[in-house]
Amino acid sequence: MGLATVERVTTTASAPVGQLLREWRARRRLSQLDLSIQADISARHLSFVETGRSRPTRRMILRLSEHLDVPLRERNQLLLAGGYAPAYPQHGLDEPQVGAVRDALQQVLRSHEPFPAVVINRWWDMVDANRAIGLFVADCAPELLEPPVNVLRLTLHPDGVAPRIVNLTQWRAHLLQQLHQRAAQTGDTRLHDLEAELRSYPGGDHEVSPAPTDIVLPLQLRHEGRKLSLFSIEAHVDTANDVTVDELSIEAFYPADAETKRALIAGESGPASRVRSIGSP
Repeated sequence: MGLATVERVTTTASAPVGQLLREWRARRRLSQLDLSIQADISARHLSFVETGRSRPTRRMILRLSEHLDVPLRERNQLLLAGGYAPAYPQHGLDEPQVGAVRDALQQVLRSHEPFPAVVINRWWDMVDANRAIGLFVADCAPELLEPPVNVLRLTLHPDGVAPRIVNLTQWRAHLLQQLHQRAAQTGDTRLHDLEAELRSYPGGDHEVSPAPTDIVLPLQLRHEGRKLSLFSIEAHVDTANDVTVDELSIEAFYPADAETKRALIAGESGPASRVRSIGSP
């Protein structure tokens, strides 16, 4: 599968930069004093910036956004709100500037076979996947596999993977917690809307503690008459300086027991031909 064109989102500032910085500080649960100490500025100056009495420089916005751990997309929004040009580019994955990252992602996907792996963006939309992803898409409704494929929706939808997940209540609680945390950390309304949608699906509303013998929380999946058990590891580019690359991550699944490993190596996961990347023909 080829990497798909990543969605470009053009945003304009909807509030003064001081108000936006104050919202990010509140989101991180920092006082003005805490942030001023971290950023090495006076609390008085920070107060003036947040109330609009002082216009922050470009350098000041970038310094504060770094200490507030603001994602690159939202750092650009802060700069626009302050009257400055964005600092971080956003390239499509088919553009030459991202060639090295694109090649690395595809190499990781291929080398991970016969175990499943996907590349996702900040909204959990599938950007690419290896052939072993067929393990998950068996018996899923065709409309859930139409781009853009959202892997959380695909997993928890009653016409998706959910009916085959043995420990659905556990796995659902795990995914919803991840989604809730990212929505809270970014303030992204699209993530909040996705969370509301997924919480409306059946599957249990209470987290179930893992068994005492579980080293990691496994995804237990019924597949062709047997129960497979997998765990996942997520990785991303730590040094990203591009909005698109900053928002990408790889979720790689590994067998959690010997039986699952034998089944995957034997090629019993099935083809992935029903899944298409975002924007693929």
